[in-house]
Amino acid sequence: MPIKVGYKQLVAEAEAQIETISVEEALEAAGSEEAVFIDLRDIRELQHEGKIPGARHVPRGMLEFWIDPQSPYHKPLFTEKKRFIFYCNLGWRSALAAQVAQTMGLENVCHIGGGFDAWGKAGGPVEELKK
Repeated sequence: MPIKVGYKQLVAEAEAQIETISVEEALEAAGSEEAVFIDLRDIRELQHEGKIPGARHVPRGMLEFWIDPQSPYHKPLFTEKKRFIFYCNLGWRSALAAQVAQTMGLENVCHIGGGFDAWGKAGGPVEELKK
């Protein structure tokens, strides 16, 4: 059975509704008290590749539950007045996640175009996870 909408269209539609920042803008925001980086990648990706220093790991499958204050899984992080900078490996999951977060009412949300891959190519610092 053919699908009606593919991932490329979903990502393109999300990117039309959200803010995408460049890796250079993300590098400037790194270490800022006003910004929190949200790593949506699978834990195995973080263990293998590391993460942006200080980034918070939010498994993509739990994002909606962690944002919603009515959820038993809610995380207070998402009630803070911060700039939420989402990222994944290439920027696809983070575009979709930023769209969902924005739809839910989370303000000041964006994602890094090109994701962690672009961060690494730009020479951004990487924090290894403790084993």
